Amino acid sequence: MSLEWFDRVCSEMQDSLESICDQYDEIGHMRIDRAAKHPKIEFFVEFEEEDREVFCTLFFDPHNEEFYIEDFDLTTGETYRQILPNIEDILDAIHEIFHNFMDSEIEDIDDDEIDVTDEIDTDDYDEDVYADGGEYDVVVDVEWTTPEVLAYSYLDEVEVTYKFGVVKETGDGILHRINRIFTEGDETIEDETNFIFSKEEAGAIIELIEENMDVMEGFDPS
Repeated sequence: MSLEWFDRVCSEMQDSLESICDQYDEIGHMRIDRAAKHPKIEFFVEFEEEDREVFCTLFFDPHNEEFYIEDFDLTTGETYRQILPNIEDILDAIHEIFHNFMDSEIEDIDDDEIDVTDEIDTDDYDEDVYADGGEYDVVVDVEWTTPEVLAYSYLDEVEVTYKFGVVKETGDGILHRINRIFTEGDETIEDETNFIFSKEEAGAIIELIEENMDVMEGFDPS
């Protein structure tokens, strides 16, 4: 079993979707879960008040080395797989599902009460983030170079994600970490942090982590 094909598709997916669809470029996001038994890519949009809507999940079968999307047949009442053999088929499928989703979302909004253009968060890969500046928060302009990647999850209770970007003004790297806790009341508690570092520091940071992995303790749910 190999994840080489999965990793290649992940590296090309975001840029390819942005280049073929201006609307996805404005509001589309993707998150990679490489640790699952069947690794997956979730495609989503975010609305106000941290309301995230996943419109498609692309799965990868590592045994057969193929991508697929699960769909539900209303006639038979069964779930089936749509196999997507190449990157062109994957892009076409995600693109079509995205527009079907957006069309249905717009139809559900009462235009007399809600302005759709105000509801959708159009900040995507270029955005301002807050970095810890001591007594005051400092706003920095960031170009995100990766999608949100799932680093850890436990059941349906906790997940930790990271994404990497570059601070436009200084060229420094930035790691954006989100710790999400899902409560029994279907609420999501999020804790976001940003870590900024220079290119010269990166090697020392990597070396420190690698040299001290054996003294760290993993999470033990028992």
